[in-house]
Amino acid sequence: MPGRILVGSCSWADKTLIDSGWYPPSAKSPEDRLRFYSERFPIVEIDSTFYAIPQERNPEAWVDRTPPEFTFDVKAYAPFTGHAASVNALAKELREQLPAEVREKPNFYAKDLPPEVLDKVWRRFNETLLPLDSAGKLGTVLFQYPPWFGPRADNRAMILESKERLGQYQMAVEFRNAMWMAEERDRERTLKFLADNGITYVCVDEPQGFKSSVPPVTAVTAPTVLVRMHGHNAEMWTKRVKTAAERFDYLYSEDELREWVSRVTDLASDAREVHVLMNNCHRDYSVRNAREIGEMLGVFERSQRSEVRGPRSDEEGAGGEERGQQSRLL
Repeated sequence: MPGRILVGSCSWADKTLIDSGWYPPSAKSPEDRLRFYSERFPIVEIDSTFYAIPQERNPEAWVDRTPPEFTFDVKAYAPFTGHAASVNALAKELREQLPAEVREKPNFYAKDLPPEVLDKVWRRFNETLLPLDSAGKLGTVLFQYPPWFGPRADNRAMILESKERLGQYQMAVEFRNAMWMAEERDRERTLKFLADNGITYVCVDEPQGFKSSVPPVTAVTAPTVLVRMHGHNAEMWTKRVKTAAERFDYLYSEDELREWVSRVTDLASDAREVHVLMNNCHRDYSVRNAREIGEMLGVFERSQRSEVRGPRSDEEGAGGEERGQQSRLL
């Protein structure tokens, strides 16, 4: 029996999504918007966890505000993937345990933390996921590694250490360095490494032609497969941008989406679940495209498309974007 296919967006809280008019006027609060979103899609990605470890009450609220079968994929905390994180975003009790020279900086890396403090940060992150996991609503935990994270032995060891620290949660890995998948030999080694360790390989659709461009390879390396659709905005893919709206300002055509239908169907034939998440989070592009590809895959009824498309503006590509209080940089 084919695996279950879940289709959704990489956010329900983008400012430009809210401004697009997709949400009804009655959905004025984050709670209202999550309820509205979860009535229309079975899955969403949480990326706020990349910037800060949420307070425990947040995951508990996410559980309460969504249907029983709803699924959350969660992005791993930035320091766990070699990125920097804000010192001020750490919980007070953890911030007070930082070395003085680290507390005085705006950002920190995992390497800046004493081992015992890093252990506590990991423990706090894992504990915040427990409400989602206990409710059966936790999908994968996404580790999105940066472009400078290449296929070296020490980086493979870092991935395995993270998997061990993550415990019972399903780890998913997305690379932003093309060398992991550049040649057939590289792909085979990378996919074997992930499969041997039960780690989900994140299949991506993204602009090609850059040193960081990972090809749209599809593979099943764990029971749950994750597909992230970033769009094809090549002009802005590697540029420094103020907000992610500029990088992910791309509306897929039906033909482009249809190219992925057979790929997703093939993945589902070998996996327990396939999560298809649209990351073109500018205006209502992600929810519109999520509905469209979901209809093509037969997981959404076509009669519901009008609920998602929302009003068209005369200028589809304009505007800035923030996710909650943070700008998405990745």
